[in-house]
Amino acid sequence: MLAAVDWDQQVAQLWAGDVEGPGFVERAEAVASACPYGDGSGLFELAGAHDSTGAPAEAVPRYREALARGLTGVRRRRATIQLASSLRNLGDPAAGVALLEPELAVDDELSAAVRGFLALCLADTGREREALGLALGALASTLPRYQRSMAAYAGELTRPSPRPH
Repeated sequence: MLAAVDWDQQVAQLWAGDVEGPGFVERAEAVASACPYGDGSGLFELAGAHDSTGAPAEAVPRYREALARGLTGVRRRRATIQLASSLRNLGDPAAGVALLEPELAVDDELSAAVRGFLALCLADTGREREALGLALGALASTLPRYQRSMAAYAGELTRPSPRPH
């Protein structure tokens, strides 16, 4: 078993290398099997390798198992985002919505990613107006001007629209 610092360095090297080349998943399996954490971190990295090579069906059960094992922190957030995206790609955007909506309560460096992937899932479930609002809301904070206006418009789009009588 590797020390945590050494393992994290191996993970960084894995992802800095050729992700699309032959043998990437096998290299990820070797790194995952050496994981010193008991929280599903290795499974998360392996799931990401499957996802990155176009195999979301292989990734989904690994993301779920990683989360079930108690993945925490940034890896938990990333696993949730990536699982939701994979489920959407496999034709189950509603499951992605269910995973990502609770993540809106957390404000961190992944908040815009949560909103972006949730917007994709919402659009695929027919909730395009709400999806646009989330996407514009994520964009608003990056604008050099008009942040307040864009955020207000985004808020209007994410509120339920009035139903005709």
